[in-house]
Amino acid sequence: MAYPGYGGYGGPPMPGAPPQGMPGMPNGAPMAGGYPPYGGFPGTFAPPPVSDPMWGYFTAIAGQDGEVDAEELQRCLTQTGISGTYTPFSLDTCRIMIAMLDRDMTGKMGFNEFKELFAALNGWKQNFMMFDQDRSGTVEPHEMSQSITSMGYRVSPQALNAIIKRYSRGGRIYFDDYVACCVKLRALTENFKRRDAMQQGTVNFQYDDFILCTMSI
Repeated sequence: MAYPGYGGYGGPPMPGAPPQGMPGMPNGAPMAGGYPPYGGFPGTFAPPPVSDPMWGYFTAIAGQDGEVDAEELQRCLTQTGISGTYTPFSLDTCRIMIAMLDRDMTGKMGFNEFKELFAALNGWKQNFMMFDQDRSGTVEPHEMSQSITSMGYRVSPQALNAIIKRYSRGGRIYFDDYVACCVKLRALTENFKRRDAMQQGTVNFQYDDFILCTMSI
């Protein structure tokens, strides 16, 4: 039985090379219908092999605490060129990227979360590029609706309209806002699924829990 919003956090991997500057980065978004392949919390994983290219990027920007905050993430994303010709990510988008994976509520991300984010970003970028065929850095509202559906989310026309109004500027959706939308969709769906133990598509929220889920993203 299918439920609104249940369908994973991205479709199957799409053709395309890894973003410039990120050799060996995993292709595609997290698998549909399940949790992303990278998990864990900062400090709970074994040191990665020296040959892991992502470890070098992580240690180059991580602070003395061995974690990455929003400002450090913004610098990293700009330097690696994952945005390509699109506008670099804003600090606010970087904050919600971290919040999406900040399971221990530190406001920062460890190495496993860092890898998980880049895997998701790669998939979202490829999805965006499918619809931004003129490489203008924007997509039309109806293309945004198609993109959300292609990632496995099933929401009502009213919800889609609300999403488009929230993330469009001048009647178009820019890459930075597109990613911010994808982050929020993934995080809110994950929060909902954790509370929907019977998988009935409905959840009872206490007020404080509702505020925590929505305001932390």
